[in-house]
Amino acid sequence: MYETFYGLRERPFDLTPNPRFLVLTPKHREALSNLYFGIASGKGVTVLIGEAGTGKTTLLRTVLEAQPRSDALCVHINNPTLTRTEFVELLARGFGLSEAAQTSKATLLVELQRVLEERRATGRVSVVVIDEAQSLPHELLEEVRLLANLETTEQKLLSVVLAGQPELADRLNEPKLRQLKQRVALRCELAPLSLAETEAYIARRLSIAGGNAQDTFTRDSVALVFRASAGIPRLVSVICDNALISGFALEQRPVTRQIVAEVCRDFDLGSARSVDHGAAPAPVTAVPARVATPTLRPALSPLSDSDSTAVTPTTPSWFGFRRRRQVS
Repeated sequence: MYETFYGLRERPFDLTPNPRFLVLTPKHREALSNLYFGIASGKGVTVLIGEAGTGKTTLLRTVLEAQPRSDALCVHINNPTLTRTEFVELLARGFGLSEAAQTSKATLLVELQRVLEERRATGRVSVVVIDEAQSLPHELLEEVRLLANLETTEQKLLSVVLAGQPELADRLNEPKLRQLKQRVALRCELAPLSLAETEAYIARRLSIAGGNAQDTFTRDSVALVFRASAGIPRLVSVICDNALISGFALEQRPVTRQIVAEVCRDFDLGSARSVDHGAAPAPVTAVPARVATPTLRPALSPLSDSDSTAVTPTTPSWFGFRRRRQVS
């Protein structure tokens, strides 16, 4: 709709978890490294915590797409509200087991152990990724614990990734789930973006789409996007996409604060009201110096190639990982 008007090849703020549009803050980079390491080395259970919209699914897609297809077999469960029977059936289908394994847990465990041992012996990776894990019924969290027990005397046979909102951390602290928590080998957490990171996020996505950030959003409009979204990447994308639609309709380039304010009112983002009435933007914590972020003077400047914080699915540069301690 607005691509040509803003000089874009494609829409930069679609809500699909496209790894090509991943922008890495320090927290995202650390989480990505932990996920790579946890899956590749067979660490057992890896937990990824983050508020809704902070980029968990995009990180998971990035990691999974980076695994060589011939070496990695992944069962990705993105709707965890399953019964125990449905969970067993999904695992059996995902790992190519027999029809009997789809209806019998005992058969599933026997066949799965054999398949995982064969794959591990040839250096191939097997992983189960469960998104929205905070919604898992207790009985399925117990099944996850049992999956983490599939091992030889020397190594784990199956990597398990649990990704969920902060409620997942609360559930793991429940006494009845202490055995599962003890099996968590790696844990990482995503946080909302700072103002500087929000600037980088907007600039990078526009750059990937072929645009120029400086010609697309003013400094004041980006400050309002940050305040209204509270730094949640999904909300940043929603606001920016709708602001571009409105700007196109008004033939306004770059997008101004007034346009963003109207979008925020339409979406009932109350935190934008004070900014819209002239209040100063809320103070934010400065982004660490090692993060490459653009500067707004007076409009949002595009990232140069040397400043890029994006990662492609074929970039397994995770050797600088920092291992997390096992959760006690």
